[in-house]
Amino acid sequence: MIIVTGASGKLGSRIVHRLLARTSPDRIGVSVRDPDQLSDLAARGVRVRYGDFNDAASLRSAFEGGERILLVSSNAAASGGDPLAQHRTAIDVAAEIGVERLFYTSQMSAAPDSHFFPGRTHAATEDMLAASGLAWTSMRHGYYAESALAMNRAAGFESGVLAAPRDGKVAWTTHDDLAEADATLLLGEETIDGPTEVLTGDETLDLTDLARLISEIEGRSVRREVIEDDAFRANARERGMPDGAVAFIMGYYLAARAGEFAATSPLLERLIGRKPQTMRDVLAGRAEQA
Repeated sequence: MIIVTGASGKLGSRIVHRLLARTSPDRIGVSVRDPDQLSDLAARGVRVRYGDFNDAASLRSAFEGGERILLVSSNAAASGGDPLAQHRTAIDVAAEIGVERLFYTSQMSAAPDSHFFPGRTHAATEDMLAASGLAWTSMRHGYYAESALAMNRAAGFESGVLAAPRDGKVAWTTHDDLAEADATLLLGEETIDGPTEVLTGDETLDLTDLARLISEIEGRSVRREVIEDDAFRANARERGMPDGAVAFIMGYYLAARAGEFAATSPLLERLIGRKPQTMRDVLAGRAEQA
């Protein structure tokens, strides 16, 4: 059985639906904190069980019979929690029940010295996986394309002035493409030991490029304005942004300008069997929905 954690989230839900399109429901189980949210999956024959990364006993139940388990990385840090402690619990339970292979949704910035805090968490989790004694695969995802819209909506997509600190090229990648690639690996159609190459397309864009694209697609002017780091931090705090959130966002810009999100690889295209979606595709879809 393939077990997917975080199956009610943006990525996990897409992975489950990709699996359902390619294998029978009775081969799929999900581990979620609120099983009632996924009654539709249960009705289709997917095994839905309560599982919480803070509760090892619940994971033993949720992981029961799991041969291949996907750990969708925790976002506990956003609410003051400890994602590494949660990942440790999940890895220990997976090792205890002797899974065939453990999968983890990492990110392309994974490194112990990353400027981007989640990159350090991903690197530390990969170290845990390497020490677990299990066969494991860590999918190093490209930076989510949806984040380009979320981060920059207030910064300028709507106002026409995309004002932010100096950045760098980013290999923006969609949830849909990553979910399809992850499903391919979970089904064993290709086996990769340890961290994968980065899962991205071959396009990299910075905020100047995004401003140009949105101008072309929506037929209005959006210009890029660079804000000095200290001014950005001060403005964010004046708007009431917590220090932790300010540090997180600045970490993104520091990592981007250091090239942490700029790598590309043909692996994603090979896994999904087609060209990955581009930011032009994403922005054009946004314009159609407006």
